[in-house]
Amino acid sequence: MRLSFPYMGPTIVYKKLLELLGHDVVMPPKPNKEIIDLGVKYSPEFACFPFKVITGIYLKLMEKDVDTLVTSGGHGPCRAGYYGEVHKIILQDLGHEVEIIIIDSPHDDYKYFYEVIKRLKGDSSWLQVGRVIKTVYELTKALDEIEKTIEILRAYNDQGPINKLWMQAQEEFYQIKNTAEIKEIKNKYLNKLNKFEDSIPAETERYRIGIIGEIYVVLEQSINNQVEEKVNRFGFEVERSQYLTDWIRENVFPFTGKDLEEIEKKGEEFIEIEIGGHAQGNIGHAVNFKEKGFDGIIHLKPFGCLPELVSQSVIDDLSEKYEIPVLTISIDEQTADANVLTRVEAFLDMIKEKDYREVM
Repeated sequence: MRLSFPYMGPTIVYKKLLELLGHDVVMPPKPNKEIIDLGVKYSPEFACFPFKVITGIYLKLMEKDVDTLVTSGGHGPCRAGYYGEVHKIILQDLGHEVEIIIIDSPHDDYKYFYEVIKRLKGDSSWLQVGRVIKTVYELTKALDEIEKTIEILRAYNDQGPINKLWMQAQEEFYQIKNTAEIKEIKNKYLNKLNKFEDSIPAETERYRIGIIGEIYVVLEQSINNQVEEKVNRFGFEVERSQYLTDWIRENVFPFTGKDLEEIEKKGEEFIEIEIGGHAQGNIGHAVNFKEKGFDGIIHLKPFGCLPELVSQSVIDDLSEKYEIPVLTISIDEQTADANVLTRVEAFLDMIKEKDYREVM
């Protein structure tokens, strides 16, 4: 099979998973204006923004003779569970015959999950599959650990050298074949980043912003206008509600992710039932960020995302009760970089001017 997948966040992880299983893997193009415009043209008008972006990515991949697309599914009322089937219809209508393999959580249907893994493993033994999964999971953890460090250090240093180290680390990770190499690269770049830590001020002088929202716009900086870098630019540290490691623990491995369940319970105060997507969890993360002493929250909401529309409806009540400012940014094909920058700058200036920590 000549495989590819949607571009989202640390694409190196998806590439290594399929590559180590022996497949011919084609890297998807990074979302840009051309891809977004293409996706908007051939997607239903009121589909959520991530759906449109992925449509554009798939159509560009059809130019590279990809015959199979691998993607994740969804559960609950969120329409992400229908993405695969609707994308298949769109591609067929445009004359592209392609197989779409949808990986759903084993918690939803273990038998289906087993059949999908059996299909993807090809000629690999089950022992080899286990080794590949372990390698890819360790890779994911290493990437997230380095990125979390960068999201702090960029707030107090010139972003250029730090971003350069981040790009170099990802390039080296592309070459890994086992967990020993992953550990070596991770330690190498964490040591290089250590030299920037002297610039971190005293705890009372640090400002931190939590970023919550739908997983695609939270993870994929090419469509969220690099909001993390913008926040860092104004001297604020950043931490996201979503990292790929957390998604894997929550959806793939059994008996893990208990801490994530606790965060979802915190969200029940405002959203009592699971409504799909990460709505309940995002509200729980907002409460959790407050408990951890964060100074504000940025909520990223794709246009057309029903779960995050519900989240937005309770944000004001949460902000008032817990005395933490929240900025909601709606992301779609019309979102301008200057608009995001202006709103983020004003929001962060307001936090420093009022300094909510003094009135709590």
